[in-house]
Amino acid sequence: MGDLSGKTAVVTGSTSGIGLGIAKVLAARGANVALNSFSDTESDHAVAAEVAKLATGGARALYVQADMSDPEACVRLIRKAEAEFGAVDILVNNAGVQFVSPVEEFPVAKWDQILAINLSSAFHTARAAIPGMKQRNWGRIVNIASAHGLTASPYKSAYVAAKHGLVGLTKTIALEFAEEKIKATCNAICPGYVWTPLVAGQLADQMKAHGMTKEEVLEKIMLARQPSREFATVEQLGGTTAFLCSEDAAQITGTTISVDGGWTAL
Repeated sequence: MGDLSGKTAVVTGSTSGIGLGIAKVLAARGANVALNSFSDTESDHAVAAEVAKLATGGARALYVQADMSDPEACVRLIRKAEAEFGAVDILVNNAGVQFVSPVEEFPVAKWDQILAINLSSAFHTARAAIPGMKQRNWGRIVNIASAHGLTASPYKSAYVAAKHGLVGLTKTIALEFAEEKIKATCNAICPGYVWTPLVAGQLADQMKAHGMTKEEVLEKIMLARQPSREFATVEQLGGTTAFLCSEDAAQITGTTISVDGGWTAL
């Protein structure tokens, strides 16, 4: 599905979890990939080297450090990818952080951080990448939102607000592409619970906190709102992203695709 040879993708927040899963699939489909995180360690560059081994058709991968809470760093990320590969054809806004607290106790600094990374960074990277997409008359922007971009949960005010905002930004960019007759699309993927190293690491803590078995935690705590009672996988998120980047999806724009085991169908 979807040969992406000759295309270049930037995937924010991509040294682990969903972002890394997406980067691997895009590289395997032939796209150059710029991976990103806020740190700059040997392991970060090693992850990019591993992704490069999966690349086909002569595609390459590199790591670019950029703090997604910093607007200027967001722009530098796009410019670095353009300088290295010649263009940014695909932008996947995946970077995100979470914090849980009642509204009246929610730290203002945490609110600002979550809005900056989960929402504003997508605006800044898109703002930097769109002119090149217009010039080449082709582009794909995929925003990794969440089931929480379509519904809500208590104690996650900043995350829910940011993801709802990301869905709105997605629709606006899509309409601007369409009205200007640009062969570019913008869509949002809304995952439910996805099996990642972070989630796996939380499992033992949840078992201890609730005095439950692994199976009980999965069914009654982690997957309580996901009717399939199964986690989505990072590979499935990568495949969905690759589809949206393909020509088969050229008329899919301004919409959300839920990968949530039926969560938002309830």
